[in-house]
Amino acid sequence: MHRLNGGCHCGNIHFEMTLPHAPATYRPRACDCDFCHKHGAAYVADPDGSLLIRLQDEHMVTRYRQGVGIADCLVCTACGVLVAIHYQDDQGERRSFAVVNSRAIDGVVRFGESIPVSPKALTASERVERWKRLWFQQVCIMTSA
Repeated sequence: MHRLNGGCHCGNIHFEMTLPHAPATYRPRACDCDFCHKHGAAYVADPDGSLLIRLQDEHMVTRYRQGVGIADCLVCTACGVLVAIHYQDDQGERRSFAVVNSRAIDGVVRFGESIPVSPKALTASERVERWKRLWFQQVCIMTSA
């Protein structure tokens, strides 16, 4: 397992992710929607990995919903970094799924070349099915108290 840490610039949002394969084997997905494009985001996840997100001050985290409005873009209100996207499945088991912005990872991590993706070409239900198949499935978001 490969453990990577990261977060926003000011430290309000921090994450620890575990990937089952070497980072070089992953190709970050660069979403072509206006929001992600303007943030320069390219996302990494593995359904067999895990993700822990810690929020220092939850009130300083914007959960921005754009597109079809069903997933939260986690943006630090203090420093403006888009750290991750989180989807909560309210059907059945209430499971969480998430991806991390590869550009929010600490240090120099060598991933494969980014690939463009166009979720705006998918319906809301097709997006959710795709997220459930590709995103982290072991997700925990904690707030410091």
